[in-house]
Amino acid sequence: MKQYTLLIGGERVAVSSHAPVSNPSNGDIVGYMPLASEAELDRAVDAAAEAFAGWSRMPDEKRAQACRALAEKISEHAEELAQLLTREQGKPLSGLGSRFEIGGALAWTRHTAELSLPVEILQDDNEGRVDLYRKPIGVVGSITPWNWPVMIACWHIIPAIRAGNTIVIKPSPMTPLSTIRLVEIMNEILPAGVVNVVTGENSIGAALSAHPGIAKMIFTGSTETGKKVMASAVATLKRLTLELGGNDAGIVLPDVDPARIAEGLFWGAFINNGQTCAALKRLYVHDSIYDDVCNALVDYAGKIAIGDGLDETNILGPIQNEMQFNKVRELVEDARAKGGRILTGGEPMDRPGYFYPITLIADVDHGFRIVDEEQFGPALPIIRYTDIDEVIARANDNPAGLGGSVWSSDPEKAKHYALQLECGSVWINKHGAIQPNAPFGGVKQSGIGVEFGAEGLKEFTTIQTVLS
Repeated sequence: MKQYTLLIGGERVAVSSHAPVSNPSNGDIVGYMPLASEAELDRAVDAAAEAFAGWSRMPDEKRAQACRALAEKISEHAEELAQLLTREQGKPLSGLGSRFEIGGALAWTRHTAELSLPVEILQDDNEGRVDLYRKPIGVVGSITPWNWPVMIACWHIIPAIRAGNTIVIKPSPMTPLSTIRLVEIMNEILPAGVVNVVTGENSIGAALSAHPGIAKMIFTGSTETGKKVMASAVATLKRLTLELGGNDAGIVLPDVDPARIAEGLFWGAFINNGQTCAALKRLYVHDSIYDDVCNALVDYAGKIAIGDGLDETNILGPIQNEMQFNKVRELVEDARAKGGRILTGGEPMDRPGYFYPITLIADVDHGFRIVDEEQFGPALPIIRYTDIDEVIARANDNPAGLGGSVWSSDPEKAKHYALQLECGSVWINKHGAIQPNAPFGGVKQSGIGVEFGAEGLKEFTTIQTVLS
């Protein structure tokens, strides 16, 4: 089985220690992750700092051309990356799985390549001229999660280098191999040291976020880990972009046709097996159509094949790791014990791997853990309501504020209520449909800063005003 290497300063760097990476569908070893030391982290930061001098001064159009070339190179290796991604992450190759993820990585890379941040003229009159320049920050540190490892790596890397920074990325130890391979592919295009990858357990991520040579951290993951990243930035006042956990609420108004919205509700909740920060995590349904919506969701869930991601007949795969598998199981059991009605699923599947069925739970409310906490897996609580103003207040009564949605046959009415939700993104008659030109980020404890589009690119710059 292959032992992977770090990639530092354009060179593959072998290490003395490795850890196995397992396929969550069957426990098979996919490969061995290199365990970087702090000395190797220092080496990666130094390589990025050395590369920054030339990369940051490269003409903007040349950096754009390099990002376009990266997209083409990733496209050439798309199937290879998808196969590796399925083996280590578990998601199916087809449908909204690994090929979809690689396609998303390409879409974001291509869009970001075409962005630019020209000089802004703030004043030009008899009293003088004021120009606003946006300049790269320096070496960026990136920590990525295990749910969408390739796409989120591109969300971090491409805007960072497009703006003129260099980067050291540390992927999750659950899914490091596809990121290592992605960075190897990128280094076929980029100057040495512009993109570096170090891997290891969580301790190396903590060392990265505290490293004095890192000027900015970008992190996608849990709120609790995000707080640690933020705390570690204090000593050097690092810039931060944090995209953290969500507990997204969806509100279904009484004027909908349950059969027509069932598919959208289902994929809003269960894309990537529910392992998505901006997935629908709490569904509030008006009393007059509550049973009809529940039944429509159960009917749709019955059509979804679950199994090994390498079998292209499957639509959903396993939960990615044991810790998350156990959390989903605990939350479902807590709901059952408190009187929640299991409409479908509710027990681990009797097979090897971390397989848990699509689980829909009715007759739950605030005070149930599965409503109050982020489940991050294939279980959806469905909450009955009668008063729209009350349910908006209840939807907002949560420390998270990443996404939300309102479902109605009247889009203007839906927008009226959507604007009252306390979240960074809100959707009408869909959920979680992020796109590369729409800024994305959370409020409250779901994060700081935004990603995507020109606003996301600005997060990788500092402002310098020139007054003349």
